Amino acid sequence: MITSIRRSVSRLPRGSLNYYRSQIKFYSAAAIPEFQKAVVFETNGGPLIYKDIPVPKPRANELLINVKYSGVCHTDLHAWKGDWPLATKLPLVGGHEGAGIVVGMGENVKGWKIGDYAGVKWLNGSCMSCEFCEEGNESNCDHADLSGYTHDGSFQEYATADSVQAARIPPGTDLAQVAPILCAGITVYKALKTANIRAGQWVAISGAGGGLGSLAIQYAKAMGFKPVAIDGGDAKGELCKSLGADIYVDFTKTDDMVKTMKEITGGGPHAVINVSVSTAAMQQSVDYVRPTGTVVLVGLPAHASVESKVFDSVVKSIKVAGSYVGNRADSREAIEFFSRGLIKSPIKMAGLSELPRIYEEMERGEIVGRYVVDTSK
Repeated sequence: MITSIRRSVSRLPRGSLNYYRSQIKFYSAAAIPEFQKAVVFETNGGPLIYKDIPVPKPRANELLINVKYSGVCHTDLHAWKGDWPLATKLPLVGGHEGAGIVVGMGENVKGWKIGDYAGVKWLNGSCMSCEFCEEGNESNCDHADLSGYTHDGSFQEYATADSVQAARIPPGTDLAQVAPILCAGITVYKALKTANIRAGQWVAISGAGGGLGSLAIQYAKAMGFKPVAIDGGDAKGELCKSLGADIYVDFTKTDDMVKTMKEITGGGPHAVINVSVSTAAMQQSVDYVRPTGTVVLVGLPAHASVESKVFDSVVKSIKVAGSYVGNRADSREAIEFFSRGLIKSPIKMAGLSELPRIYEEMERGEIVGRYVVDTSK
């Protein structure tokens, strides 16, 4: 590649020379190592091992991304435990919020170049030819490939991603800050679109002080909604208010959530975005949502179910909808909100080697905001 660039330099207008010289320097500087650091587990619930593993080789349709930072999502905890009714590949490198730089690609890749900023999302790839893919519901594809679940993810220095599904990140973006947008941001943005409400209407966000909820508050505000943040503790309350929540409800200090929510919103919120993993909170949301409102289920507590009484559901004309991850258009729009400065990621930085400790904090429900790990540490 370097040789071909050099040979073409003499035939180009002078104004193009600087670009091609910079490409030669980039290729020379971007030597891809044979081995890299990663966190791997070999059995569900087994040790999280920080070790050297080979750098993956991109397939014909894939990018090789030098992951600089990766967000840590609650889904990563489920992948490690293996408590969802979907088998993980083993051994597995978790992670699906990886932000980095394209350093290699397969021979069939189009529309990308070395040096582009790119993101590793939950949806790593899909067949692009089934009914769901044709209608923009790629995440529902029977052949969906999932980062950090069925495909080694972003808890490594170099990761592969299908070039069609990889997120396009604008040049110059703060990669640590944008990392949580690649799953948490896209997910809550899609959930708010699924709620199908209008500017000025109330939207309750259950689990508002966590990684998804802290972004949901901001997207709701940017979209013109009135967010009611629900979580427990003063620290999470301060965070939620600083991010734009109109009202904060501390469920640990509230005897009757259904009555409280109806009172503060004048009849119940028009929509509820459930990003917590509390089954009780999800059940309550069905009871306090406003007539004609929508309950959106996002969080995935293992083996959970929510009951909606037929009589109440019909008379109130409520809807209960599941919202999975967004498609390519949702991803682009969610990143645009971030690029315009409307969304800030309340992150805590750590090294990749600290992932076992982060999982422990996550299990105890102690994390405020979102952890982002530096893959070089």
